[in-house]
Amino acid sequence: MRYNKLGSTGLFVSELCFGTMTFGGSGAYGAIGQVQQAEADRLMAQAFAAGINFIDTADTYSEGESERITGQALKNLGIRRDDVIVATKVFGETGAGPNQRGSSRQHILASAKASLQRLELDYIDLYQLHGFDPATPIQESLAALDDLVRQGLVRYIGVSNWAAWQISKALGIAERHGMHSLASIQAYYSLAGRDIEREIGPMLASEGLGLLVWSPLSGGLLSGKYRRDQQEVVDSRRTAVAFPPVDLERAYTIIDLLGELAERKQASVAQLAISWLLHQPQVTSVILGAKRLEQLNDNLGASEIELDSADLDLLDQASRLPAEYPGWMLQMWSQNRADQLAAMRNSAKQGLHQ
Repeated sequence: MRYNKLGSTGLFVSELCFGTMTFGGSGAYGAIGQVQQAEADRLMAQAFAAGINFIDTADTYSEGESERITGQALKNLGIRRDDVIVATKVFGETGAGPNQRGSSRQHILASAKASLQRLELDYIDLYQLHGFDPATPIQESLAALDDLVRQGLVRYIGVSNWAAWQISKALGIAERHGMHSLASIQAYYSLAGRDIEREIGPMLASEGLGLLVWSPLSGGLLSGKYRRDQQEVVDSRRTAVAFPPVDLERAYTIIDLLGELAERKQASVAQLAISWLLHQPQVTSVILGAKRLEQLNDNLGASEIELDSADLDLLDQASRLPAEYPGWMLQMWSQNRADQLAAMRNSAKQGLHQ
């Protein structure tokens, strides 16, 4: 297991993260997973045995039950607090009242206290805004998060499912007001969904934020269960909930190629899909969501899969995004300037080695 810095911070997290959205099974999350305490303990024990030190959950997963099961599992397994990085989220609806949702100061502070109680922890390592709240000024949300950090209840802050312009605005506000800034973004990214490469990816590279990937298998579509000639699968959450949305024709072209590579490399389709993400330089950690031990073990094997440049080129050609403005104009009009800069840097490196 490799460990990467979380953005520009000094915190190191495992390149694979254990996601607990399958814990509990209450409400709308019942279709995703119904893992109860005993199985959760076994799954987390295996994840930690493999070198994972990073757990991701959220206050809305199974109406808070995921956080409760996660906290209890940490106690049951006797995992030292300093050996685990716990991330959770705030934003979604936690009650019927008009203020029990969103990223207002009131909801953030109340939700952080509730999450700490359910997790049975003294602090949250990474507290993330689970979505963008058009009803609350970004400055208000950041100020509430900043207070939590200053109180020692939260160590680092991040966002999930925000647009590049929203993140950039938040970074500017935090700098201008001397507040703790964002460490990371959690976003959907997979071979079947590379949309973040248009704006979010370049912004992350420019500003030094970490990228935590959710749904690396596109809701199970890249798990190996689905094929072009077998599009109906029993016991798959994607059959019940077709999420995230994907271009199925492009996805099955990718699945065909993954199947060929899997045979050649003696690996599973899921391992190759996750490995591709681990080979992307902007990715900090990939979140695994498993319901069964054999599924988790298979996914953990992705960290051992090596893809050479030819493999990566094949997968890139099958999955790359269609050209879109201003991307194609930047490529055509600005590339010579980028090449000039790269040549200068290479020359400087060679001079250092002489």
